[in-house]
Amino acid sequence: MIKALQDIDKRWIFLAMAIAVAVPILFQVTFPEKPGKMVMGAFNKIEELPPGSNILVAIDYGPGSQAELDPMATALVSHCCEKGHKLFFVALWATGTKMISKTIDNVIKEEYPQMEYGKDYVNLGFKSGSEGLIIVIGSDIRKSYAADEFGTSLDEIEMTKDIKSIQEMDLILSVSAGTPGTKEWIQYGPKKKGTNTKVPIIGGCTGVQAPLLYPYYPEQMVGLLGAIKGAAEYEAALLKAQDENGKKKYVKFDKPKFREGLRRMAPQLSAHILMVGLIILGNIIFFMQRK
Repeated sequence: MIKALQDIDKRWIFLAMAIAVAVPILFQVTFPEKPGKMVMGAFNKIEELPPGSNILVAIDYGPGSQAELDPMATALVSHCCEKGHKLFFVALWATGTKMISKTIDNVIKEEYPQMEYGKDYVNLGFKSGSEGLIIVIGSDIRKSYAADEFGTSLDEIEMTKDIKSIQEMDLILSVSAGTPGTKEWIQYGPKKKGTNTKVPIIGGCTGVQAPLLYPYYPEQMVGLLGAIKGAAEYEAALLKAQDENGKKKYVKFDKPKFREGLRRMAPQLSAHILMVGLIILGNIIFFMQRK
């Protein structure tokens, strides 16, 4: 038996991995998720803000990271829409403009058609400048954004005509795949108008970025969603949320489009279990051979 396992053709291992990944995808398998402290910090912050709060949504990633970041962008924006917050979309990445449009089309226009452009949400688009841009709009937004993505003056848009800077935001949501991104929003983000504390920040990032952002929680960042795992936990928090009567608070999130993080975690989990199992089996074979 040990000899047979020792000499097993590696193609059987490849086949086992293919099955481990394919089965959850084909059968739409999902596993339970328990939201962690960082995810619940983000969830609770959005939940506790009064309706109509101003939220800056920075979408700083491109097509190469959308499989990892789209689910969290969808979850965060949807939660804000459910709470009735006003959303100001910006991008520090040129590719972020397409991601903003995709999020607006797939979430706001499809699921919340009652929301009006210019009254409930606005797309300010991409501007170059990275950290410099954050500093500038922290004091005067019109120095960089005289108009929205479509060329309409901010003075002609209902929700921006009285906004002087992003000091007037109640929260910053940063979903990013690198630099500039969440780290720069934390480092250069402004203080909230009339206070001595910075505008609160929630981060969403790729898996490789997450360890670099952990030190900023909870003092400089109220919550963090790391990769698909973070998105899945946030979706779980939305699904488990209850109203004062103990009933499900957000029925809309039963839809498949709001469960992409949970769905994408399943093949990862099964593949990781297989890998760990193979490592353990390999070590057992190794030590048995030494006897």
